[in-house]
Amino acid sequence: MEAVLEKQSYMLIGRHDIEKLMRLDPSSAYLPILPGQFNMENNSLDAETIEVELELSELLLNLRPIKQENLIHDDNKLILLASLSDSLEYVADSIERLGQTTRKLSNHAEGKYHHSRSDSAPTRSLASFVQDYRKLAVDCLKVLRIEMQLETIFHMQGMSNTEYLDDQDAEEPDDFIISLTAQITRRDEEMAPFISNAKRNYIFGGICGVAAYTSIKALVDMKAINLFGVQQIYRNTIALEQALVAIPSINSEAVQQRLDRVRTYYELLNMPFEALLAFITEHIHLFSAAEYANLLSVQVPGREVPPDAQDRVSEILSL
Repeated sequence: MEAVLEKQSYMLIGRHDIEKLMRLDPSSAYLPILPGQFNMENNSLDAETIEVELELSELLLNLRPIKQENLIHDDNKLILLASLSDSLEYVADSIERLGQTTRKLSNHAEGKYHHSRSDSAPTRSLASFVQDYRKLAVDCLKVLRIEMQLETIFHMQGMSNTEYLDDQDAEEPDDFIISLTAQITRRDEEMAPFISNAKRNYIFGGICGVAAYTSIKALVDMKAINLFGVQQIYRNTIALEQALVAIPSINSEAVQQRLDRVRTYYELLNMPFEALLAFITEHIHLFSAAEYANLLSVQVPGREVPPDAQDRVSEILSL
């Protein structure tokens, strides 16, 4: 409670809309409360995953500005939550085994078809303990997943106010990306001794989706961007991809697919208008109508956009 009290991530997992989306998210297969083995291929970029990611990312982005004091900034508290989740699951498993042993001994002593009221009461009590401990274990993981998504938005929210109009090619990613990737790497390394790869996948697996969504949405608030600016965003996505795929449990193909979409989106800004129209015609569903429209709204030095550009794009998208 000391770690999460009054923190945004803890309050968000109790919100009905957030909780519903987290439950629908295919990544919930990594949670210990579900039966069966963890599905390590579950983080692929299928239609269901995309839909849930977009809805959740939009809800989280609407919380901006994210303030540092509302985040769990102490890495030790995050490690505590991760190890606590693992310990709670172990206790739940132990109690479950105890309940099974108790039932077997009771059945053996009393006979296969004889169950008194006093015999079944302890079993029900043990089952309720198992349920409570597993729920707490899951809540710890949910807090950590949302926390890393909020941290991602916290670092990247300044992107919207940046004018990417440098007069030369930069050699490094933006400072906020350097800070974010360093944090991801450090926290993953510090949590690794305490939790399984599947749980690390769940905690850090939500970063890429919200980062990709934030990057594309940032264009709405940008006033201008040039060729060097596009290259800088490309460099940012490469740095983020390298940090995420370095986590052994992360599905590197899914990360690449999400960030390739960002890179493709910003590369469209370098296209002449007629070439952009041809691309939209061939890839109508790759981006939303609003995302295609935003490509025309931002100022790109040297790019000529005709007065009826928006109408022509809308006409293509309505076919």
